Amino acid sequence: MTLSFTAGGSVNDYLDRYERNELLRFLTCGSVDDGKSTLIGRLLYDTGRLYDDHLKAIESESKVHGTQGGALDLALVVDGLKAEREQGITIDVAYRYFATARRSFIIADCPGHEQYTRNMATGASHCQLAITLIDARHGVSTQTRRHAFIASLLGLRQVVAAVNKMDLVGWSEAKFREIEREFMDFCARLGIDPVVIPVSALTGENVVKRGLNTPWYSGSPILELLETLPVDHPSPDAPFRLPVQYVIRPSLDFRGFAGTISSGSVKVGDRVRILPSGRETRVRRIARSSEDGGDLAIAIAPQSIVMTFEDEVDCSRGDVVSSVGGMAEAIVAQSFEADLVWMDETPLMAGKSFILKNGTRSISARIVRVCHRVDVNTLETHIADTLSLNDIGRIEIETEQPLAFDSYRRIRQAGAIILIDRLTNATSAAGMIRTGDANDPHIKRAHWETIPISSIKPTAGRSAITDKDRNSRWRQNPIAILFHGAPGSGKTQRAFELERQLWDAGHAAIVLDGQMLRAGLSKDLSFTEEDRSENLRRAAEFAKILMDQGFVVILSVAAPQAQARELARKLIGENRFLSFDCGAATLPDSQAILKLVQVRIEGSSAK
Repeated sequence: MTLSFTAGGSVNDYLDRYERNELLRFLTCGSVDDGKSTLIGRLLYDTGRLYDDHLKAIESESKVHGTQGGALDLALVVDGLKAEREQGITIDVAYRYFATARRSFIIADCPGHEQYTRNMATGASHCQLAITLIDARHGVSTQTRRHAFIASLLGLRQVVAAVNKMDLVGWSEAKFREIEREFMDFCARLGIDPVVIPVSALTGENVVKRGLNTPWYSGSPILELLETLPVDHPSPDAPFRLPVQYVIRPSLDFRGFAGTISSGSVKVGDRVRILPSGRETRVRRIARSSEDGGDLAIAIAPQSIVMTFEDEVDCSRGDVVSSVGGMAEAIVAQSFEADLVWMDETPLMAGKSFILKNGTRSISARIVRVCHRVDVNTLETHIADTLSLNDIGRIEIETEQPLAFDSYRRIRQAGAIILIDRLTNATSAAGMIRTGDANDPHIKRAHWETIPISSIKPTAGRSAITDKDRNSRWRQNPIAILFHGAPGSGKTQRAFELERQLWDAGHAAIVLDGQMLRAGLSKDLSFTEEDRSENLRRAAEFAKILMDQGFVVILSVAAPQAQARELARKLIGENRFLSFDCGAATLPDSQAILKLVQVRIEGSSAK
């Protein structure tokens, strides 16, 4: 590679300009053999970022391990492992750096094979943009969808889809538009608005420069997009978070707390809270040596700093220094939900313990339950008791001690977790905390003084009134009847009509209507399908408590998701649950429903 300078320019001017460049971290992903490594090699080659000795080595390797008949194989620029060159696939994440006059880049070349999905998730966690490769011959694959879904889970909202190997389909616009439409429809369901480009990484078409074989494409080549797409920058107005990495105690007169600011900013004199203990204090100093210009008045993410406090507070590695007041504070809890990418050969089972790492804190944790598994092709969630290798799903986890965190969508660093196997010390899963997310139906925000969930024990069996006593008094078997359906389907009318019929028959029945719950218990929920399902879950939990007191409970909620209704059935009990779809043409009339309910309530004595 040859460096060139403008007239009057110096090497120092050149280096200073590139040092001030804005940095963009991006990854390449997609299915195996879609051309990810070749695309990166083409970017580096066409921008003149390959040194002469490196290029000569690649030319030599291409004759032995190349896939281009002895010609230059640009995939070898990043496929450095011997096994990668022999098999012609990417196994580990390879990082490369290059810069143009407008921006600097760090590229993560992620493997496409399903076996190495975990490596892709690792690479994506540090990136701001994803380039997903799609083979024009095969179209959108399962692995393409999986990688796009993982990118969305990790908070990447900028995706460039490169429809590669267009030269092998005769530069067909019809083929390109078909793939473009399918991928954009899939991404729309993820909340992503991708840019789709027809390319040939082998020939360089639309990679660095616009190609001549795609006159029907009016967009930018990949490099131009990389140089111009907006990059998210940390906001100083975001809530302040400093995970404490080290306590510095060089003398009796100084105790400093060191770490890298993960969010927001802090000034001398600011009130802060030490979590999870909840102790409040003020910032005395943001210390810095005189050689570095002396103390700072303000520090902003992602600076690494040492701060001191006005009070002698208990603060150590793993604690989080947080803003004070309302939603500006981090969450402290011992139970939360997270989306996981499972990376272990051994399936995940409820009850297993791990070491959970969040920021600088490592803590023992136990899997309470697997909530669901996601089908990456349809994005549907399915009830599951376990997660297998490369599965993506949601779990509920409980920690041994209180943990300070934020939802991943709010602050990525504060909401990212990994699960480490206690015996092998291997990383079993990468996760994104969902609890506390404003878009999450499972909000469990806790104040730092909240009683840990693990200390709350059920009180069933303590009452002096037995189930037999209740059955004798009420003369009924407690059951739950669910009327579900879209708004306007008549479910509420059906529920109150059945309540009247049961009342007239001498039974103790209670209606839990979805709108009634939204006035109090579920007032934090919106009207998405997920929130409607969460409304049913809460109603089912409430119903179970009432049924334990001997009541018949009639539920009237939308409950559009079949898996949520099935979870409610499991929670309440198969033999104590009836469900009626008020939008179905086969819905029984009122008298038939009453008869079915009475059979369950009264058993063989029903008339």
